[in-house]
Amino acid sequence: MASIYPVILCGGSGTRLWPASRSDQPKQFLKLVGDRSSFQETVLRVKDIPGVAEIVVVTGEAMIGFVADQTAELGVAATILVEPEARDSAPAVAAAAAYVESRDPDGVVLMLAADHHIAQPEIFGEAAVTASRAAESGYIVTFGVQPTVPATGFGYIRPGAPLLDGSVSEVAAFVEKPDQATAERYLLEGYLWNSGNFAFKAATLMGEFAAFEPTVADAAKAVVAALSLENGLGRLDREAFGQAKKISLDYAVMERTTKAAVVPAAFAWSDLGAWDAIWEASTRDSDGNAQDGDVDLHGASGVLVRTTGPYVGVIGVSDIVVVAEPDAVLVCHRKDSQAVKILVDGLKAKGRSIASRKSASPSGAETLVSTDGFDVELRRAPAGEIVVLPASTVQLLEGGLELDGGVYAAGAVIPLAGEARGRAIGAATLLVTKPR
Repeated sequence: MASIYPVILCGGSGTRLWPASRSDQPKQFLKLVGDRSSFQETVLRVKDIPGVAEIVVVTGEAMIGFVADQTAELGVAATILVEPEARDSAPAVAAAAAYVESRDPDGVVLMLAADHHIAQPEIFGEAAVTASRAAESGYIVTFGVQPTVPATGFGYIRPGAPLLDGSVSEVAAFVEKPDQATAERYLLEGYLWNSGNFAFKAATLMGEFAAFEPTVADAAKAVVAALSLENGLGRLDREAFGQAKKISLDYAVMERTTKAAVVPAAFAWSDLGAWDAIWEASTRDSDGNAQDGDVDLHGASGVLVRTTGPYVGVIGVSDIVVVAEPDAVLVCHRKDSQAVKILVDGLKAKGRSIASRKSASPSGAETLVSTDGFDVELRRAPAGEIVVLPASTVQLLEGGLELDGGVYAAGAVIPLAGEARGRAIGAATLLVTKPR
């Protein structure tokens, strides 16, 4: 069996998950479902698949720190390829495919989005092996998820004739997001959700790019020819990358190729595209409530409540979403989760920076006292955030802190002889006294 090269695409900011997800803190790096981010869960899903040779992450300059910190947190090595600009998915995928082909002419790419949630990683692993074997035979294989509901927010795949040993099928058609009646018909007719994850030989995909979108193929080869890796990090050449047409992989190749195949996958899958999807993927109590942070619920049902800032109390309501950040609060009905994008677009139209960036002061350092000898700062850190602390005395006022292999609870006083990095457990509040 050929070696497998997982390629994780790490772009986008997830505006429908505002105010938690913004350009400076994208959704794939947030711990929205459980104790790890969706990016980390993706890394863990692929690292132990039989035949994996090298994990490759394609991301932007602003996200390098997130990728490096979160892979280090897992103890997993990855090669990071940095896009100089966003040009949709095709140029990024082509650059990764060209990189893999340069390393291993027979290499199989397992191309995955960083922001998806898959509840059964072992079933995913089995599907990935099946897809990779089909890719060795020259197919470009997409993962088609067996639908559980007639969802209107996903594209669908109509499977065709069985291929090879019947473990995969031809793609008879890719179809756009349907209306409700059409989605119900698709379920009855055996259509699959299009997950947007793929397996293919790097050489096969590069051949299709050369046939359909030669500027994309040529640009990918040029950036790899000029690529220099240092400690696993390589920046793609801006001028060469900019020669690629701005186009998605679906339009560039998948809707035109005769090599498309689909592997049916039985794992529970979500693209975590909006807050109703986060509620669906979260652990819920007997009343259907999902909560994270400093929250109390009374007489509530079917609600999602998440806070990294203030305490939130919810009484006597049903089927709503409450998301509280230190600088912004969202309240909406669960069924209106997709409309969050409209809210964010409105903020952008008004020139409000809160649409794209988290305000520095609420979650950063606030100086309380400054003397000739000391500064006393109040710092707040959202759950899971990495905090860098100077030589100081730190008093943990609330939450928890994982620091230098130890775990500290509220009330702890921690002397630091030098700079230290820690991770907030829950929303943490710290009093930092440092010499001037």
